[in-house]
Amino acid sequence: MALSHLPSASWSPQVCTPVSIPANQFFPMDQKSRTLSLLETCSGMEELKQIHAQMFKTGLVLDAIPISRLLSFCASSASGDLSYAHLVFQGIQQRNTFMWNAMIRGYSNSNDPEEALLLYHHMLHSSVPPNDYTFPFLLKACAALSALKETEQIHTQILKTGYGFQAHATNSLLHVYTKSGSLTSAHRLFNSVTQRDTVSWNSMIDGYAKSGNMETARELFNQMPAKNVISWTTIISACVGAGLSKEALHFFHQMQSAGVEPDHVVLASMLSACAHLGALDQGRWIHAYIDNKGMQIDPVLGCTLMDMYAKCGDVEEALSVFRNIKKGGVPAWTAIITGLAIHGRGREAIDLFVEMERTGIKPNVITFTGVLTACSYAGLVDEGILIFNSMERVYNESPSIEHYGCMVDLLGRAGLLKEAEELVMTMPMKPNAAVWGALLNACCIHRNFELGKRIGEILLEVDPSHGGRYIHLANIFTMTGEWDLAVKVRRLMKDRGVMKLPGCSSICLNGVVHEFLAGDRSHPLTEEIYLMWDRIVESLGQEGYYVTATRDSLLDLEEEKETAIHQHSEKLAIAFGFISTEPGTVIRVTKNLRVCEDCHTAAKLISKVYSREIVMRDRTRFHLFKDGNCSCKDYW
Repeated sequence: MALSHLPSASWSPQVCTPVSIPANQFFPMDQKSRTLSLLETCSGMEELKQIHAQMFKTGLVLDAIPISRLLSFCASSASGDLSYAHLVFQGIQQRNTFMWNAMIRGYSNSNDPEEALLLYHHMLHSSVPPNDYTFPFLLKACAALSALKETEQIHTQILKTGYGFQAHATNSLLHVYTKSGSLTSAHRLFNSVTQRDTVSWNSMIDGYAKSGNMETARELFNQMPAKNVISWTTIISACVGAGLSKEALHFFHQMQSAGVEPDHVVLASMLSACAHLGALDQGRWIHAYIDNKGMQIDPVLGCTLMDMYAKCGDVEEALSVFRNIKKGGVPAWTAIITGLAIHGRGREAIDLFVEMERTGIKPNVITFTGVLTACSYAGLVDEGILIFNSMERVYNESPSIEHYGCMVDLLGRAGLLKEAEELVMTMPMKPNAAVWGALLNACCIHRNFELGKRIGEILLEVDPSHGGRYIHLANIFTMTGEWDLAVKVRRLMKDRGVMKLPGCSSICLNGVVHEFLAGDRSHPLTEEIYLMWDRIVESLGQEGYYVTATRDSLLDLEEEKETAIHQHSEKLAIAFGFISTEPGTVIRVTKNLRVCEDCHTAAKLISKVYSREIVMRDRTRFHLFKDGNCSCKDYW
C-alpha cells in the first residue's frame, strides 16, 4: 500500500457538518480554563460527552485548544472511543498538526493501524506539515502491518523534513525494519547513526535474534558500550528461544556480575532454561531470589516455576508452587497436570483434573493433552477413553490430532495394538508422523514386528528427514534376522543425507552443566569417568545382576554391541555423578532421546547395589530409579 495511492473512502468530509475554528476567536479565560480542567480530570466517555455538549453551548467547540484536548482523550485514552473521535475529527474544518497526530496515534494503537497511514496520506494532501511526533506513530502502524514499502517512503520523508537526526525517529525506524525482517536496511541505518543509545542497540540485537542469527546478535551485544536490563533480557530470552540454554545461563551469570537486577521476563526465561537443562540447583536459586526480593509470583512466573521443578525432577515442589498460586487459572492447572503426567503419576493428574472441573475452571485443549498423556504413561486405559470421549460430549471440544496421538499411544502402550491401528485408520484427519510414530513405538515394545514393518515403511514416506524413523525400522529388521533389509534401510538413510540425532546426556553440578555424547572422551575427567564405569559394571557383575542387553543394537558383532552400549551418554553421566558427588547424593541426568533398555536396566541395578537414587529425564518422561525399581514400572 504505497502512500501515494491510498484510498480515501473512509475520510469523506461529508460525514458531519464541518466546524470552522478561526485563529482569532476569543473566549473568556475562566470559562476556557474550567473546560480544560474538566478535560484534564475526565474519567470516561459519558463525562466527556457532557463536556462536549457544554462546549457546543459555550462556543468553546470553536477553540482549537479545548477541542484538541477532547479529541486527544477520545483517540488516545484507554477510556476513550476512537469512533467518537472520528466523528469529532470529521467535524473540524481547519485541523492542525496536533489533531492529525492525535488521530494517527489512536489508529496506530488500534486493531486497524492501516487507517493511520490513510490519515497521513490525507494530512499531506491537506498541506498540514508533520512534526517530530507524527513519525513515531506512523512507524508504529508500519510495524504492526510489517509494511516495509511504506516504511521506506516514510523514512525518506523523515530525512527530507530533518527529523531523521532525532534519536526517537531513528529508533522507531530501526524497530520497524527489524520487525519487518529488513535487517540490511536496519544495519545500514544503524551504521549511519553516530550517537546510538541503548534502544538502538537493543533493536538490532532483537532483530538479529528473532531472525535466527544468534551469532550476530551475540557479537552486537558484546560490542554494546552500556547495557540496561532490557539489553540483558533481550539476549537471554533470545538464547532460550533458540534452544541455547547453556548460553542463556552464561549471560545470566554475567548479568549478575554486572550488578543488573533481573526482571520478571528474565527470571521466567531463565527458569525455562533451567527446565531444559535439568538445572535444579540453579532453578531453586532463582526461586529463592524471587522470594527474597519480595517479588510477586504472577501466573506466568508461577507456571514457569512449576514447569521448571517438574522438568528438573522435583514434582513435589511443583505441587507446592501450584497450591500457593492465587488465581492461577487454566495455565496453572494445565502445567501441574502435565508435570504429574511426565512423572508417571497418572492417578494424581486425573484427581487434579476432576478437582479443576469442580472449581468451575474449564479445561482447554492443552489440558486435555496433559491428562491424556498422564493416562498413557500410567496405563490408565479406561480413564483415558472416558476423558477423550468427554471432550466433545461434555466440553464441546473437537479432539485435535494431538489428542488422537495420545490415544494411539495409550492403546498401543497397553498392548491394544489392533484397537490403536483401528483408531488411526478411522481418525477424522490424516495421521501425521507423531501418530504413526506412537503406533510404531508400541509395535517395538510389544514385539509386533509385522505391523511394525508396515508402519515403518509408512513413516519413511511421511517423515523422510527424521533419522529416528530409519533407525526404528532397521532395528525391527535386525530383530527379525533380516539383516539385508536392515542394511538397505541404513543405506537409504545415508543416501538421503539424513543424520541420526546423537544421544546426549547432561548433569548439572554447582551451576555448571556437563554434557556427554555416546563414547565421549572430551571431558577433562574422561579417564576417571571410564574407570568408574568399569568399576560399576564389575560390581554389578559380581553381584550376578547385570548382563548387557544388546537386542536393540544395530551392530552385527556382539562384542561391538556391548562396547557401544557401555559408552552410552547416560552411563557416562552417571559415572561422572559418582566421582563428583558424595555417596548417597541423588544423581540427576537429562537425556535428549528415549533411554534404551540396557541403560534403564543398568540404572535400576545401580540404585540397588549402591543405594543411590537416580533421576533420569529422557525425551518424553521421568524415571526415578530407587532400590532396584523404576517409577515408570518398566512401562515407557
